[in-house]
Amino acid sequence: MPEHRARKHHQDRVAETLRLEIGTMIEGELVDPRISFCYVSEVSLNPGGKSARVYVAVDSAVKDIVKAEIDTIAGLEAAKGYIRYELKERMGVRHVPELAFLADRSGRFQARIVELMDRTRKRQKPPAPQTPESEQKPQPEQSSPAPPEVAAE
Repeated sequence: MPEHRARKHHQDRVAETLRLEIGTMIEGELVDPRISFCYVSEVSLNPGGKSARVYVAVDSAVKDIVKAEIDTIAGLEAAKGYIRYELKERMGVRHVPELAFLADRSGRFQARIVELMDRTRKRQKPPAPQTPESEQKPQPEQSSPAPPEVAAE
């Protein structure tokens, strides 16, 4: 089965353009108070190009991050029509994929994993300090009988 590299490349370019344009809209044009400080981390375009999943990561400095994620997704869902209209105008295409906004929690999960790994490293006993080679007592070598010398003729 032949690979469709051109199709994949096109989908990657469209996804990247969607990510940049939606991110620009979130930063400066959308004034919904529910949308907190966030950024678009990834856009995953379905193979047919009819729909896309937009992953939005909320700033972790917010006190109640779960509530902020829910409010931000609700605000973006409410502005979905405006976002699609603006994407159509900016990209100059006939069809803009149907957008589904999802919260990206991978950064928080990664931070939690690092925290747990650091905690387990601290619990482990440090290895016994080794003395440098110069301070170690030399071990007596096992002497083996010397091989008989072969006389050259």
